Amino acid sequence: MWLEKSRITQLTRRLGFEVARYPAKTSPWPKLVALLQRHRVTLVLDIGANTGQYALRLREHGYSGRIVSYEPQSAAHAELTLRAAGDPLWEIAPRAAVGAEAGEITINLSAESDMSSALPMTEEAVRHFTSARTVATERAPVVTLADEIARRAGPIDRVFVKSDTQGFEAQVLGGLGQAIERVVGLQLELSLHPIYQGQPRYLEMLQRLEAAGFAPLLLIPGYWSRHHERMLEFDVVAFR
Repeated sequence: MWLEKSRITQLTRRLGFEVARYPAKTSPWPKLVALLQRHRVTLVLDIGANTGQYALRLREHGYSGRIVSYEPQSAAHAELTLRAAGDPLWEIAPRAAVGAEAGEITINLSAESDMSSALPMTEEAVRHFTSARTVATERAPVVTLADEIARRAGPIDRVFVKSDTQGFEAQVLGGLGQAIERVVGLQLELSLHPIYQGQPRYLEMLQRLEAAGFAPLLLIPGYWSRHHERMLEFDVVAFR
């Protein structure tokens, strides 16, 4: 077998081609971190951090700047705090959701904690995603990005906002106000087929980003539904 491969390689090289193994899967993380570096991001606001998966992957792929993570679920927040304990540039904000205005909100807790949301699931989603159904509720404080940027960002920080909030992205952006001028890039989870009631469709959110001066530079495939035979969500990474 090795001899056959060697002869094929020699033949293709004589014809001017180079044969290499095709990558089975291309990770988006190196591309994302390269964009953060290219746009000189110094502060990532990690909204909907769950137990810290996003921040850990950024670190794994070379982002070394500041991260502030936000998580409203008490159990997930406790685990998130433990995970960040050894990283002096990874700060965990007090337990809170991020929304359009400060106050308090009810979080619908899912058996799959990363599917928990301030929005209720659609009737269709309840029927088809049984493992993600709400099993309890929990009250959480709400803070706004405008207040958090004023509190966390220095005068020369270049801020990147990531929001993975299960349909609550419009409210997260709604709390930016004039502070959006401090943001150089965003990563939002967008819906092709809504799972949560009141969740905006992807086109509405893309138009909102464009109107604010952001251009999509990277699209990351998200949740694939075997029932629907389609992708339900994807992430867009956009910069000014």
